[in-house]
Amino acid sequence: MSAVIVYCSVPDQDVADRIARTLVEEGLAACVSRLPGMVSTYRWDGETRVDAELLLLIKTTRARFAALSARIVALHPYELPEVVAVDVALGHEPYLAWVAEVTASRH
Repeated sequence: MSAVIVYCSVPDQDVADRIARTLVEEGLAACVSRLPGMVSTYRWDGETRVDAELLLLIKTTRARFAALSARIVALHPYELPEVVAVDVALGHEPYLAWVAEVTASRH
């Protein structure tokens, strides 16, 4: 089992709630934590922009990443949403086992 944490910035609480609930209910994520108060500075359409956002920290497995990423892109209002996965090198084994269990592919 290889756990990952997926970072995804969203514009507001409603989008955060919708994406988080969908990912968990569909078994694509074990847990989605929301971090409010983030400010992003970035280049888009030739200009520098600064926007208030929330950051989603999505806990899942490598095996579920492709499906999770596709689902985020389908639900997200941004033209180019941030969907970046970082491998979990170490963790509390019972927690990592729970992540694997609740995100196991449903057939």
